Amino acid sequence: MAIRFPHQMPEADEPLLATINTTPLVDVMLVLLIIFLITIPVVNSSIGVTLPREANEAREAAPQDVIITVDAQGVVYWFDTPVRDPLVLAGELARVAQEKPQPELHIRADARADYQAIGRVVYAAQQAGISRVGFLSEPPR
Repeated sequence: MAIRFPHQMPEADEPLLATINTTPLVDVMLVLLIIFLITIPVVNSSIGVTLPREANEAREAAPQDVIITVDAQGVVYWFDTPVRDPLVLAGELARVAQEKPQPELHIRADARADYQAIGRVVYAAQQAGISRVGFLSEPPR
């Protein structure tokens, strides 16, 4: 590499140097790599604790999940049975809420269903004391 002074004009045949000096970049990256290699073990195990050792115990099976379906017209189904009266739905949800352990409520709603119909089901579950409510959906294509 040569130093050019302003009074020296480049010759027409001489190509210009158009490369980037990557040595400083490599030096900085190596320093950062060393810093990360030193600090990661400290972060992962900064507090030493002895965790309890327990054998896996078989627990009683989870109760059957309750599935409520709302179709595109807003009709509510308890599993496969249509429920036309909101009081009947509230009574069934209250009965399920008393079970120990309490089953989960899964709501299957049509994508074209009115939000009001789905909101009535969620509100009835809330009033009955159902603590675990989930919405079933299909994965994207």
